[in-house]
Amino acid sequence: MAPSFNRLGFALLRHSHRIQCRRKQRLGLVAYRPLHSTRIYRTPPDDVDDARRPNAPKNLSSSSHGGLDPQARQQYDLLSPEERVQYQKEEQAAQEHLNSPAMESEMQGLVSQAVYDINKETPRGRQPPERITPGLMAMGEVDEQGSGEDDEFDGDDITSIAHGELEQHREIRDYARISAWEMPMLSKLAKPFVLPSAKKPLRFRYTTYMGETHPAANKVVLEFCTRDLPKLTEAQRIKLVKLVGVRYNPEKDLVKMSCEMFETQAQNKRYLGDLVDTLVAEARDPTDMFEDVPLDFRHHKPKPRFEFPEKWKLTKQRKEQLAANWRQGALKDQEREEAGQLIDGSKVIEQVLEAISMQAPAQPTVLPRLGKGRQRQLVR
Repeated sequence: MAPSFNRLGFALLRHSHRIQCRRKQRLGLVAYRPLHSTRIYRTPPDDVDDARRPNAPKNLSSSSHGGLDPQARQQYDLLSPEERVQYQKEEQAAQEHLNSPAMESEMQGLVSQAVYDINKETPRGRQPPERITPGLMAMGEVDEQGSGEDDEFDGDDITSIAHGELEQHREIRDYARISAWEMPMLSKLAKPFVLPSAKKPLRFRYTTYMGETHPAANKVVLEFCTRDLPKLTEAQRIKLVKLVGVRYNPEKDLVKMSCEMFETQAQNKRYLGDLVDTLVAEARDPTDMFEDVPLDFRHHKPKPRFEFPEKWKLTKQRKEQLAANWRQGALKDQEREEAGQLIDGSKVIEQVLEAISMQAPAQPTVLPRLGKGRQRQLVR
């Protein structure tokens, strides 16, 4: 009969009711339960009667055997009346043990600890994703964050400086491929150069750095001659020269202005064009022609230009004359050599060296030395 009692005891534990939590012993349980839709059950205060408690546990001594599974119910029916009384006593003792404050406190502590661990592992709220610093191998990629960081250097790879050299080599090869395969196709779009007509007196100059970012990439320079502007009289042209001030070059009759205050070259070009229109309109205004203001060109410092003398230039006649003089000099040297009148410098040097070696060597002169009676020998 002992195995039967054991099986019935385990069945009792499997069908035991949920232990209600006391309010005073909710140590680590929190009401915030993200990702969970089950309503949190709160135990009523201790002064509330058990009969009014929601889902209050029933007395298992009278009805517990009605909730047994079929196998446990079959085993319960096989028991004798004395064994059934013994079973009910053990069931009542197990129920009192489960409902004891010590057991309930222990179970509540385990539940609270489990809830605390779950809340600690589960982040609350929406946290921003951690930003990953892109490594050297991810530089220039479209998705630098997705590439992640570089692996730790284990001595089996080249240094960062070498990787930089490789990156520069790849860039050079990229431009080489462009020049080899794409630039020849631009010849189809080439147009013959046509000199600007008199209707286009303004000349704009741009600067490009081949795709690289540079603060001077948006700069535009404008140049024009005052005499090329249409429908300007001499008095109006002089007034325009006075308006532009130090931007005028009197030596070349050239006005030069630049603009880089805007972000794009088109905006800077438009600004310069509007500025020229404003200057021309002011120059044509007959209200005040600035006749009392003299022209001031002190800002221009002309640079001296040295012209190469015409006599020094090697013309065809001059080259023929020099060649004839060289031939005549060579013939004269040949005649002197045959007559023995030509002096050979190497022979003169050898003769001087032989004369010096044949002279008697100089005798050393002994001079007394000051101090301590010592003497030193000097060779003169």
